[in-house]
Amino acid sequence: MIQKFNKLNLLIAFLAVFALIQFKVIDKSPIEINPESDFLMIEQAPKEVVELLKTSCYDCHSNQTHYPWYSNIAPVSWWLKGHIDHGREKLNFSEWDSYTPDQGDTLKVISADMIEKKWMPILTYKIIHKDSRLNEEQREVLVDWLRN
Repeated sequence: MIQKFNKLNLLIAFLAVFALIQFKVIDKSPIEINPESDFLMIEQAPKEVVELLKTSCYDCHSNQTHYPWYSNIAPVSWWLKGHIDHGREKLNFSEWDSYTPDQGDTLKVISADMIEKKWMPILTYKIIHKDSRLNEEQREVLVDWLRN
């Protein structure tokens, strides 16, 4: 007898696939960090800037990522890992000493522009991480410091 694909069968199939994809976990292995290579150390950032950057930028743009609980749930974890990898590729504060002075200056200007235009932190990050939201004063502090 041929079974119909009714709602129950579709739900069972969906749950089975969802359960199976949980076995493809992302790599969250800690990356060795050299504090002397870090942007905040090299640039001697003031305490307020350190706190703002660590809260709003470092999860995606450094090797000091604090993975949230939902990083254990596929397929969200795959999207998150891809986003973090892309963020580190564009700018990695933990490897600041790998940039030439000109590259570093360019990255600071680009970062200031993106923060000023409210493109960073990205909306999906701000929705879940309320403490990463920058008010106008905080945004101005970061932009001014990055540009000077």
